[in-house]
Amino acid sequence: MSKITTHVLDAVLGRPGAGIVVQLDVREGQNWKLVAQGITDSDGRCRGLAGDAAKGDFRLTFDTHAYLERSGRKSIYSEIVISFHCDGIGHYHLPLLLSDNSYTTYRGS
Repeated sequence: MSKITTHVLDAVLGRPGAGIVVQLDVREGQNWKLVAQGITDSDGRCRGLAGDAAKGDFRLTFDTHAYLERSGRKSIYSEIVISFHCDGIGHYHLPLLLSDNSYTTYRGS
């Protein structure tokens, strides 16, 4: 079983992206099923999404619109979705580096 975590860094401000709603879903056939939902903490981390994920296809959805709007910023991205395959072994830490009109993600440790 795998642990799935994430964190957000606001690359424009150079600080954690706190208060962002994050949703974790798993694919079941042609549909997506909610696994967990959380909010990034003051360090931009969302730690408790899944501690025992089995092998499968997952997606993380970040509500970036609400976060950027709270700070008076605009973006072309109303949300950012990271879809990935989990092998059910090891830790899947998927950070999001966010700016107003671009983003980067990778598999961290």
